[in-house]
Amino acid sequence: MELILRAAAIYIVLLVLFRVLGKRSLAQLSAFDLVLFLIVSEAIQNALVDEDKSVVMGLTVILTFLLLDRGLSALKRRYSGFERLTEGTPLLLVERGKVLEENATKSRITLSDILQTARETQGLESLEQVKYAVMETSGAISIIPMDASPEPSAGRLDALERKLDTLLARMTDSPDRSA
Repeated sequence: MELILRAAAIYIVLLVLFRVLGKRSLAQLSAFDLVLFLIVSEAIQNALVDEDKSVVMGLTVILTFLLLDRGLSALKRRYSGFERLTEGTPLLLVERGKVLEENATKSRITLSDILQTARETQGLESLEQVKYAVMETSGAISIIPMDASPEPSAGRLDALERKLDTLLARMTDSPDRSA
């Protein structure tokens, strides 16, 4: 039972830690971050297993983490407020080519990060071409270009084609009124 309580406590501490660190820490891991996570994982392992290194202990820890994850997922599906608490909400970083400094600072995102994402995902060359940049709950940055217009759906195209066919049929079937 003590092992299950230790696993649950560490799981909750890690969730809080990642929530406090922010979305960026999950989306973009540097070499330093990776080394830090490896050290943290070793410390967590030591805190969990103490002196017991049996297979049963390992399976108990894994099962505890899986059950906690399932339970939290169920809570997030059932209560939207719980999802906002654990995952956060998307944050607007750029609006019509202007960086929203307060939001960028809060997210620990630099202008370079935004421009890099704009180049990589949309082929944009300058901030003036960015209508919106949004820090998603996953930590990824979404870019919406200034001239972005949604592609018409297949259904919409079919409806327009039928209307055009109807108009063309009327034009060819009607007698020439200019004579």
